[in-house]
Amino acid sequence: MISVVILGAGNVATHLFKAFSKTGQVSVIQWYNRSIDAIKPYKNEVEIIDNLSQLIEADLYILAVSDDTIKSLSSQLPFENRLVVHTSGAAGVYDIDKKHKRGVFYPLQTFSKTASINFADVPICIEALESTDYQLLKKIAKLIGSPTKKVNTDQRKVLHLAAVFVNNFTNQLYRVAHEITESEGAEFDLLKPLILETAKKVQDHSPYMAQTGPAKRNDKKTLKKHLKLLKDQHHTDIYNLLTSSIQRTHGRKKL
Repeated sequence: MISVVILGAGNVATHLFKAFSKTGQVSVIQWYNRSIDAIKPYKNEVEIIDNLSQLIEADLYILAVSDDTIKSLSSQLPFENRLVVHTSGAAGVYDIDKKHKRGVFYPLQTFSKTASINFADVPICIEALESTDYQLLKKIAKLIGSPTKKVNTDQRKVLHLAAVFVNNFTNQLYRVAHEITESEGAEFDLLKPLILETAKKVQDHSPYMAQTGPAKRNDKKTLKKHLKLLKDQHHTDIYNLLTSSIQRTHGRKKL
């Protein structure tokens, strides 16, 4: 049995706890959070603590906390030479205090506490300074059903940056589209099959080859009609910026 201590109570920490609990081979023996109220719902499933001095020995300590907290929290841990990893896409492995064995266990996925997650759809990007630690992290990832990829810090940072584009920025575009449809009483739900098809298409085609639409065709009449329909300057700015980006990518003239 692999023993794990989780530190933090956010979305990633919660989903990892649930995934580990289902394996039968990974035991979360403690769960720490600065505010114990956040993890009280799990008090009957795991020992919960809010004092770092109460931490017990484990095979792995997972810091599922904000990037700004990793350095200070790892330095406060009352032990050394144990494997401590964080789950951040943007923080470096050396952000963890040097008194520990260091690594990264980065689940490349979007997490919400209320949304269920299948870890078979969550690639785990792994970084470790020692081979034995890497093998342990890889084994744990496989036990929860996740595919794994060995990455270095620079690769992980650009993956995280790219993830912001394909997830956070795309979701904001959904929000803009929702505002646009609402302005005329149209149903946003009618766009959902298109959203799914767009995501499906890039599974088999490069984003470059999958691109369609008036910007790629340089359909000036349609582009101008769209701009006239937009009543919010913020929406207009986004439309112009993305149109220009598509035209630049596909060698079209700018508006």
